[in-house]
Amino acid sequence: MLKHLRIRNFKGWKDTGDIVMAPITLFFGTNSSGKSSIGQFLMMLKQTAESSDRRAVFFPGDENSAVQLGSFQQMVFSRDVSNKIFFQYKWDCTNKIEFSDPISQSSYSGKFMVFESEVSLSSKNQTNLIVEQIKYELLNDSDQHILSISMDRKNDKYKVKSDTYKLTRKLGRAWPLGSPLRFYGFPDEVVAYHQNADFVKDLNFRQEILFRSIFYLGPLRTKTARLYSWNGIEPDSVGYAGQNTVAALLSAQDRKIGIKKGNNNKASPSQLFEAVIARSLQNMGLINDFKVDRLHEQRDEYEVKVQVGHSNTWVDLPDVGFGISQVLPVLVECYYAPAGSIIIMEQPEIHLHPSAQSALADVLIDVVQSRENGKDRKIQLIIETHSEHFLRRLQRRIAEGVIPLEHVSAYSASVTDSSSQLTPLDIDAYGNIRNWPPNFFGNEMEDITRQADAAMERRKTERSMARGDA
Repeated sequence: MLKHLRIRNFKGWKDTGDIVMAPITLFFGTNSSGKSSIGQFLMMLKQTAESSDRRAVFFPGDENSAVQLGSFQQMVFSRDVSNKIFFQYKWDCTNKIEFSDPISQSSYSGKFMVFESEVSLSSKNQTNLIVEQIKYELLNDSDQHILSISMDRKNDKYKVKSDTYKLTRKLGRAWPLGSPLRFYGFPDEVVAYHQNADFVKDLNFRQEILFRSIFYLGPLRTKTARLYSWNGIEPDSVGYAGQNTVAALLSAQDRKIGIKKGNNNKASPSQLFEAVIARSLQNMGLINDFKVDRLHEQRDEYEVKVQVGHSNTWVDLPDVGFGISQVLPVLVECYYAPAGSIIIMEQPEIHLHPSAQSALADVLIDVVQSRENGKDRKIQLIIETHSEHFLRRLQRRIAEGVIPLEHVSAYSASVTDSSSQLTPLDIDAYGNIRNWPPNFFGNEMEDITRQADAAMERRKTERSMARGDA
């Protein structure tokens, strides 16, 4: 789970500042305020970590990627190639990192990792990207500093250093170090040239584990179909546009999910995966029932059926409201993702009625409090949304104690003359937001006042005209 994030000189952001992240992290803001860029940056890092090219510092994406960010010039702040993209994040490694120095026999153990990197464009050819520095810091459960190790570039050469760990060179000629692998990796020479640097391979690997745990669902999901094919292969996710939603549903049909409410350690009785999705749709007031049927045991074709309104008739998914087809991938991804996943979603509430948007907040609270096989799933949701109804329901649930205050983090993005700005919303234990930005969701009171004034003037005019006609 990500704990902190900071980005400098990326797209509209000169500096995001320190973003404190929680199980539910929300980003609000006007169009083109930069809120989408934060998720896009994380997805670019994921694409890079999963790229087959270990030498590519960034993989900005192609036609098959979740994001396509173009060249360094297109993604760097103000399109000024003299700027360097800096980023830092802290995450919970779940499983502790433990190793010993084979020379000193000192032991090191930590659960949290802080990583930072800085990337620039080569001044020689204006094409190649250069990793200026990478730095890892290992922290224990109490956030105490255990170890740091970095790799810095100076005069076109790299040097590895640590303030808490004495690296011992092997005998022989001191060949220069290669450049970092991707944006985060110590090159093989670091291990080859030192007697006690094997642990950096684990640091590299922990990055890859982190980015494998990140999933993305875009704002526009694919249209529903009357028939779906499934050959038994389990997809990694529902896909960036939800195209694998039904395959994921069928793959997870034997899984059971329970929900732990608030601070209560007791979870609700576990239900089969399909029943959990049906219950979520029911709680949002979208359907009465839901099922996935195989057309024939000799065919790999399935149809999704729902009951809506007061009817007992089963209808195909394309025959019901568009909002159901758009929110179904959201629900399936949230429960399908493996334990410990980080799910980035843009506008999960799109095409939903206001009451369903409110209810969606309750469903996503269930997601972060869900359990499977007797263990918390520890899902983190990073959500870009425009929904006031969604936020209002979260505020209410914080006040009611349904979700702890520390499990929600919210930010408002805005644009100034120079760059995007991010303001953390100050939410108290009673769900109040103590620093509402001006016109956060438009000026509702002004609309109400202007409506009342206009109505009063219109009544005066109508009465005057009525008297004149008499």
